[in-house]
Amino acid sequence: MFISFLGTSSGTPTKQRNVTGIALQSARHKRWYLIDCGEGTQHQLLHTALSIRYLSAILITHVHGDHCYGLPGLLASATMHGRTEPLLIIAPAAIEQWLTQTLELSQARLSYRITYIAIESLTAPAPVSLPDFQVQAIALSHRVPSYAFRFEENPTKPTIKLNQDKLKADQIARGAVWGRLQRGETVTLEDGRILNPKDYLINNSASVPRAVIIGGDNDTPELLVPYLNQVQVVVHEATYTQAIADKVGPNPQHSSAKQVAQFAEHYQVPNLVLTHFSARYSADVSPLAEEARLYYHGALFLAHDFQTYHLDTQNVLSLVVDEEPLVSALEVDDLTS
Repeated sequence: MFISFLGTSSGTPTKQRNVTGIALQSARHKRWYLIDCGEGTQHQLLHTALSIRYLSAILITHVHGDHCYGLPGLLASATMHGRTEPLLIIAPAAIEQWLTQTLELSQARLSYRITYIAIESLTAPAPVSLPDFQVQAIALSHRVPSYAFRFEENPTKPTIKLNQDKLKADQIARGAVWGRLQRGETVTLEDGRILNPKDYLINNSASVPRAVIIGGDNDTPELLVPYLNQVQVVVHEATYTQAIADKVGPNPQHSSAKQVAQFAEHYQVPNLVLTHFSARYSADVSPLAEEARLYYHGALFLAHDFQTYHLDTQNVLSLVVDEEPLVSALEVDDLTS
């Protein structure tokens, strides 16, 4: 799967970073999912290959503006891009009320239907099914109700394929015989050999579903502990270093790099991505990186705007460099006004 960062700043945008927006995409499909939509997110999308046309759902962690003020503009622009497919929004209940009033008062007429799911209803064990993931909400600790989302891959079905290496080694030419074996038929060759399909078929069992957690604002990382099973990546805020967090005091209810790193080390999180940095670190996050590395010895990443990370089939997370577009961006000609 791919995780792309559209904004990594906390509270306010800076010259180097926009406010929070994260895209999640399965490598198997063009569909993608947007987690949080801070002001200017649609501008950030213009610099990526992500298309509004393939946006499957929007998930909002909490009502603070740096996580949701980009929604009205993005939704209105989707209409101008000709979107007709329904769009799912999973968010705090207040988001639906705010968006309904904002779109009505600004006389926005959407060309597609929005389905809302109040995030407060997702804290039960049963997850919501998305086309590529099962998503579960996790209550966090912040000044307003804030949540993380646990995305678990939909399980793959067992598959049966031909053992082509064995077929070639037995000098069985590609053709109709291969097809008959694939269909489970016993085949008698002209030279008298009898081929049992069981000898040439490989049964691939279903893969174990993996999960990632992408969190909103939170001053208690340990709240994620009950949900870490099969989780390969945790994306968590690290707004300050511990020294600054101590100076600011507890009222903002954010985590320090030290807090998150200690949590990840203790619970053996394989891959940790830090984001949501205070504007004071806009151009230089090295103090946060240095602090986190003192306490966490797994795969550590500090996100920057427009970075994409790939979780491969071996559960190795890596920064994608000069990646090919996963989906084609909309052309200007697609706009209608």
